[in-house]
Amino acid sequence: MYFLGIETSCDETAAAAFTDEPRVLSSVIASQTELHTAFGGVVPEVAARAHLQRLLPVIDEALRQAGITLSQINAVAVHHTPGLVGALLVGVTAAKMLALTLEVPLIGVNHIQAHIYACRLAAGRDIFPCVGFVISGGHTALFDCRGPLGMKLLGATLDDAAGEAFDKVASILGLGFPGGPAVEHEAEAGDPKAFSFPRSFLHDDRLDFSFSGIKTAVLYATFGQGNVSGTLPEGRRRADLAASFQQAVIEVLVEKARQALRRTAYQNLAVGGGVAANRALRAALEHMTEEEGAELFIPPMRFCTDNAAMAALAVEKWRAGDFASLDLDAVPAYA
Repeated sequence: MYFLGIETSCDETAAAAFTDEPRVLSSVIASQTELHTAFGGVVPEVAARAHLQRLLPVIDEALRQAGITLSQINAVAVHHTPGLVGALLVGVTAAKMLALTLEVPLIGVNHIQAHIYACRLAAGRDIFPCVGFVISGGHTALFDCRGPLGMKLLGATLDDAAGEAFDKVASILGLGFPGGPAVEHEAEAGDPKAFSFPRSFLHDDRLDFSFSGIKTAVLYATFGQGNVSGTLPEGRRRADLAASFQQAVIEVLVEKARQALRRTAYQNLAVGGGVAANRALRAALEHMTEEEGAELFIPPMRFCTDNAAMAALAVEKWRAGDFASLDLDAVPAYA
């Protein structure tokens, strides 16, 4: 069976073709980074308009690379929650149109669940039950995942997501957008112990996160308290700021993942989302899971950031008979 997956939750216009094994046949992404760089972040209206322009060509290319046609599609899957509502509506509307025209089932996919399922997709085998950890620009949350469709929230950020903090710190340091790769690159030449930044809830017996405080601490360390218009740091000082910030965030993320593993007594940790592409974080998680006697699952870089291949979660929903009606709506908040 052939599935078509569609992703437009934020600023990546993506489509993928996959089978019911599941096996990914193609994954095409049209990035909007160049459109949002001037604004230092994603502008929702700009993202939605770009999806309108790019989605059909992206779907065509995904089918071409997979070597199949629309007439061979057996079901259409779309990420319909959470995300930017205008962006989501583009994908949901297109998916409804295709499902209706092709007379095939429509399957709504939760974007957060799909990030965790990307680990299952990459592993090629069952990884459940597991602790699911989604770390991205919009989300930082831990889940008790008893199966691919059953997720219970264990803890989440109370303010900024980790990826959002990376973007904001990159802006403070004058490193540009997107912030994650820029901060990671700058940190390679810095001393992670040069500055002592806050590590919120690090030793608390709770699985929540807060990254707004560290963002403010970096701002004050860069320009001085009460002065946010000074000269941007350069050279070793900027690298030290980036490295110290990155290290503080990683320590919190790793420790909370450790606590979640111990609380659930699971032996598998599945990590998804754009921040999971950070090499220092991946290395720290590998070390921690080795210490805990657990197995770490992180998808390849191309499946960490937003993509439509992870909509292969729809295969599980197909097997469960969980189909959507044509009144499927875009839901911006995670429920």
